[in-house]
Amino acid sequence: MKTTTPSNAPATARAAYGWRSHYTLVLLLFVYTMSFIDRQIMGILMQPIKQEFQVSDTAMGVLGGLTFALFYSVLAIPFGRYADRANRRNFVAYCCAAWSGMTALCGMVTGYWTLALARVGVAIGEAGGTAPSLSMVADHYPPQQRGRAMGVYWLGPQLGILFGLTLGGWIAQHHGWRAAFVWMAIPGVVAAVLLRFSGVEPARGRWEAGADAAASVESLGTLVRHLRASRAFVRITLAGLMMGFAGYGIGIWTPAFLVRSHGMTLQGAGAVMGLLGGVAAAVGALASGWLCDRLARRDARWRVGVPLLGCVLSVPTGLAFYLMPAGEVWHVGSMVVPHAVGWYVLFGLTAVWWTAPVYTVLADLVAPHRRATTVAFFNLGMTMVGGGLGPLLVGFLSDSLVPYFGAESLRYALAFTTGSCYALGVLFFFLAMQAYARERVAPGA
Repeated sequence: MKTTTPSNAPATARAAYGWRSHYTLVLLLFVYTMSFIDRQIMGILMQPIKQEFQVSDTAMGVLGGLTFALFYSVLAIPFGRYADRANRRNFVAYCCAAWSGMTALCGMVTGYWTLALARVGVAIGEAGGTAPSLSMVADHYPPQQRGRAMGVYWLGPQLGILFGLTLGGWIAQHHGWRAAFVWMAIPGVVAAVLLRFSGVEPARGRWEAGADAAASVESLGTLVRHLRASRAFVRITLAGLMMGFAGYGIGIWTPAFLVRSHGMTLQGAGAVMGLLGGVAAAVGALASGWLCDRLARRDARWRVGVPLLGCVLSVPTGLAFYLMPAGEVWHVGSMVVPHAVGWYVLFGLTAVWWTAPVYTVLADLVAPHRRATTVAFFNLGMTMVGGGLGPLLVGFLSDSLVPYFGAESLRYALAFTTGSCYALGVLFFFLAMQAYARERVAPGA
């Protein structure tokens, strides 16, 4: 199972890009931020869209969750496969331009079904963004620096949520939901052009000499068998399923929880999640990448140990946030902020500790020509389970608990989801640690 590769890659390959690697990383962060803005903006626009098209909550839930997750996750596999053989920079740039164009079209639709088709287009475009980008990051940075680089890249979701909830909401309030789609699509086109014409496509496998030789002949079945035989990949994927389930379920339902259980307005709940939660998660993502690289110098198993530690810390802080009774509040200008939000900030700091290290681990487990497809397989499960089923099952659990807890049923549904998912994350990350130490292929990690 373990593949050995020489660590003495040519010095010219290692130092070929210099500052351009950092510049390309910033461009990839820009692209990823726009991906999450275009993906998450539906959340803040749900209510005005529902009112205009006169459809049910169930129909809006399908539009905002399951439809997107289905097309995004299934198409990520062939797109990742293609990116393992093609110019990744160009492919990501074209996909970014495509999903940005489809986001703009969302603001020009005439009804529910045309909006659904436009959102499918957004999902198809975004399916080609993440896996090739992560593969590029792995080839731009050596194993000893990948954790920090991945941490920078994983600021994208946090920045996307921040700007999607705040700026998107402001545009919708002052100019309507259609304008929000169109305006938020424009920076994505700019990002696509900058990446295509100024970003650097790194040499594939530049840190693993000779690792690209099999890229043109290996079948998809060979890769699937390789991943199935990897205990580290299977266990990391199971942990990722738990993180995706919790993350998507919590992300969709926490604003409603703040309104129902703590009496906040929708605007206030959006500000709490977008500003406080987004900043906390951004700091957590950067900290986890830095901590991962620093501790892995002593023992490579810390690349899995950091996500494990994040899950351990997230269980008590998450439960404290969801179970803290309403009552005590802070007054911030005209906004009333419950004391429970303090626990939410602490929860947000550690709940994302899995992101940068896990994708660093995936890069370490396979040869360079397999990376984009491997990430696509990982994201398939995480997005299908998390984006497709997480919000649905949290809502179902909340409905089931109404006879016992009444209007507070959502509080306990979220507490159960948080506690169980992060506890299972502790288990799966723990089981993955030893397997990762045996199977990693990246030199110098």
